[in-house]
Amino acid sequence: MDYSTLKSLKPSEFEGAARGYRTLGDMASQAKDDIEQQVTAGMRKSLKGEAVDEAVRQLRKLVANFHYTQVECALITTALNSLAHELRAAKNKLDAAVEDAAAAKFTVNSDGSVSYPPAGDKVDGKVPEGGTVRSSASAESTRNPIDPAGDANDTAEALQRQASNHHDNPNYGRALSIANRIAQAVQQATRADEKWAPELRKLKADDDLVVAAEDWADAKRDTGGVRRGAKEYLDGIKAPPKDGSPEENAAWWKGLSKDEQEACVALDPAGLGKLDGLPAAVRDEANRTVLAETRAEINLKLDEFDKNRPEPEKYEQKWDNINQVPVQGEKQVTLAWKAWARERSSIAEPLKGIEAIQSRFDRTGEDGLPEAYLLGFSPEGRGRAIIANGNPDDADHVAVYTPGTGASLSNSKGDINRGVNLWKTSHPLTDQEVSTITWIGYDAPPEVFPDATEDKYADGAVDAYGQFIDGLNAANKSGSDAHITAIAHSYGTTVIGAAAQEGRLGVDDIVFAGSPGARVDNAADLGVDKGHVWNEHAKGDNAVSEAGRHFHGGGLPGIDPSDPLFGANQMVTDTEGHSGYWDYDDDKNKPSLSIENQGRVIVGEYGKVRMKPREDGSLLPVDWREPSAWGL
Repeated sequence: MDYSTLKSLKPSEFEGAARGYRTLGDMASQAKDDIEQQVTAGMRKSLKGEAVDEAVRQLRKLVANFHYTQVECALITTALNSLAHELRAAKNKLDAAVEDAAAAKFTVNSDGSVSYPPAGDKVDGKVPEGGTVRSSASAESTRNPIDPAGDANDTAEALQRQASNHHDNPNYGRALSIANRIAQAVQQATRADEKWAPELRKLKADDDLVVAAEDWADAKRDTGGVRRGAKEYLDGIKAPPKDGSPEENAAWWKGLSKDEQEACVALDPAGLGKLDGLPAAVRDEANRTVLAETRAEINLKLDEFDKNRPEPEKYEQKWDNINQVPVQGEKQVTLAWKAWARERSSIAEPLKGIEAIQSRFDRTGEDGLPEAYLLGFSPEGRGRAIIANGNPDDADHVAVYTPGTGASLSNSKGDINRGVNLWKTSHPLTDQEVSTITWIGYDAPPEVFPDATEDKYADGAVDAYGQFIDGLNAANKSGSDAHITAIAHSYGTTVIGAAAQEGRLGVDDIVFAGSPGARVDNAADLGVDKGHVWNEHAKGDNAVSEAGRHFHGGGLPGIDPSDPLFGANQMVTDTEGHSGYWDYDDDKNKPSLSIENQGRVIVGEYGKVRMKPREDGSLLPVDWREPSAWGL
């Protein structure tokens, strides 16, 4: 880039192009939402069968196209705004130098040189002549502290200043200074152009209409490239508060401009998706990008694995090892195949959870099911999956379901479906808005023994759970007035108890199901109002053992939420075993009584909850709390 080009440059034109790409990205986002929330939802609402399932799969591909377009447009928007930011800084420097030249009656020539008039004391009876100066090589230095030529440039510049001080015409030094400033501005603009031209060329899709794994992998690389290039631009955007509370996160987000918000989502979707207190729609957008990129990354790893590790023979002749003879007609799986399958399965494991989440997206509209919001996602460790049915920001009633032992990303399908059943049960019971959330936001115990006997998993979940609940209140548009119910199963009830002990619960009602102990002896210690702790213990639920009570109870041995001394409202159940509390008959569109009671608590219909009778045959009062009510 030269002086004339920079002089005529208008950074606003790049910002205008950025606005155009932002508009295109918004259109792609709207098209994506319309397909999911209207087209697919409408089909699911009125039609069923294999043809609809196939149509939804085809529409999913179209949604992927629009989603990819949205992501790439956001990156282009940020890149163009970053380029405009850097060019404007250079242009401002140039304009200031030119203005100073005009004020001094100097002429800036088309090549960036500066002409100055005669001036100074007469020498041999003549005023020192004017002249023209160009910038020095040292003036064009970036002054980069790691520039190996930096010392040499500094020396040259010092010598040049010294020469200027001894020049007979005082205009010489001023003109040279202006020429150097012009050269530095041109050099700064040239660096911006050279940096962003290749990055912008990368931001284009291939010429097919299929968004493949390679495309999402490319989008992730693009994100890294734009993020590195836009550091100067991003430095001007206020960063989220370090270890901020949900309220602080919410205030930070609201203080950003539209462009700044889009830049944050585009360049750090994983970070934005984790921030409690941000709007559900923002977290959903960010986490869906992470979901798509993660799926692509795993599929590419599987392709590489299959390419480099061909599947070995699966079966071999079975041998009678005692008699050292083959067992006729029988085969056994080879050790080589078992090792190959374990390694491949370890790579593919998160795909189970990703497909479970995608399946929930695809069900929008089915039996009136609302849009799903992905409020948390990570494949790291055992994985994270937080998915809401309906927007919790708009909801009057929010239920957060916390599963127990064995919960993970790869095993999330059943827990996601329990959240769906809670919505299908509770939503028809009220005219207000309801959102139900499956919260797999902690490392649950992998196995019952010995893992589920330990408190460390619950203790490790407390901060994340408390932050999430606080985030729901911070983001809710009703002003933190939403009615929130914590619903927990098995070891999840221990998580709730641990959060209550640390003062991190922040909910209005608590529903326990199949609890092995909630870390306290009495419902009064859980931090909710009297009469707002509820419990279900189904027939045949043997998972709640005496051992479990001792491990996760309070100071009194054998006390869990199903014991009369605990003080919870004991609800009637019509399901059996440890896992049936969320049974729902889809064919008849009818909830079990176990989940219906939970639904009535969610919407605040306490008087219609079916309660277990006391020994005298009367129903347990909703506000029952004191052991004296039992005649003790």
